[in-house]
Amino acid sequence: MIPFRVQFRGGISLFEQIVYASKKAMVSGQMRPGDAFPSVRTLSKELKINPNTAHKIVAHLVSEGLLETRPGIGTVVAALPDSTRKERAKLLGHEIEELVVEAKRLGIGSEEMLASISAHWQRLSGKDTETAGRPTDGGRRER
Repeated sequence: MIPFRVQFRGGISLFEQIVYASKKAMVSGQMRPGDAFPSVRTLSKELKINPNTAHKIVAHLVSEGLLETRPGIGTVVAALPDSTRKERAKLLGHEIEELVVEAKRLGIGSEEMLASISAHWQRLSGKDTETAGRPTDGGRRER
């Protein structure tokens, strides 16, 4: 059984969609460090994808440090390494730039974009959507 959900959409490669769904499951806590990750065979059978694609997905997640292989156990979700907030934020630089460019192309302002990001953040964190967009630090923003 696959511990995450993938809704296949046209125009985006299966590889990208499955990698994204896997990362989302890890970030949201649906899959925790030490949890077994599906084998290449299981991924290819359950998701009805080519075994080579399944292998590329697992290899990619291992190379990113999100999965680790343990002899005699299999592939498991890795514990995230300790790093500074600045280092972690820097990892998203390219994705953030793409998001800003796309928002500007669509005519979406920064306030609307920040509200949308906040709503998605709250949803993925499993928090009450009524408080989405409101600062949880008494109005103080971290710099």
